[in-house]
Amino acid sequence: MGLLSNRVDRESLKPGDHIYSWRAAYIYAHHGIYIGDEKVIHFTRHGPKVGTSSVLDALMVSSVSPPSLTPCPNCTHTENNNEVITSCLDCFLAGGVLYRFEYSTNPAAFFVKARRGTCTFAASDPPGAVLYRANYLLDKGFGCYNIFKNNCEDFAIYCKTGLLVSGKKSMGQSGQVASLIDGPLVGFLSVVVKLVKTNVYVKTASVASSVATYCVTRYATDIGIRSDVVKVRVEDLPIMHHNIAT
Repeated sequence: MGLLSNRVDRESLKPGDHIYSWRAAYIYAHHGIYIGDEKVIHFTRHGPKVGTSSVLDALMVSSVSPPSLTPCPNCTHTENNNEVITSCLDCFLAGGVLYRFEYSTNPAAFFVKARRGTCTFAASDPPGAVLYRANYLLDKGFGCYNIFKNNCEDFAIYCKTGLLVSGKKSMGQSGQVASLIDGPLVGFLSVVVKLVKTNVYVKTASVASSVATYCVTRYATDIGIRSDVVKVRVEDLPIMHHNIAT
């Protein structure tokens, strides 16, 4: 993968890779686990189970490929109630570009890739463990989809690491919600810069302070750094989700 981008070719994919593709004009990305043979297991938003506002609900709808009147001949997934499905790589990408999420990243690469939801300091488990979790959850489910605490990136990160955020009031382990916040923040900062552009010293100090705050926050909330995470066996996941929810 490149220093600035995690974009990859299909030919480089290996079973157990965490992949993603940007949606909604690069506001949000849909994540999944590649299992080989052009197939992906991913956690989707279906039905009225999401505890979010109507605006975020609309964004979630755009994160997965739109329904088609003609079933894809390359997809084998069936409708179920657990919202974890398997589909072909083309349907997963929905016309988007293929990216691979990076694990065990080094600090230089972490901060160069300024966008959240692209890499983590956390280490990935071996491919066999990743595929076992993904296939187990395909059958058992990953709980109720929630953009704040239990979304597609949370699913993929859990499959790769077995790590879950344990705090009831904490956000999930993904960068999805933070990515939604980053957009308005960048816009706000650009306005501030324009207001102080007559004073180069004030402008430089303001930008430097904002960048430093962002970097510290992003570092502290990474799944590989934060302290409120626990390693959870996939067989115990329903119990863990219940404890967090209640």
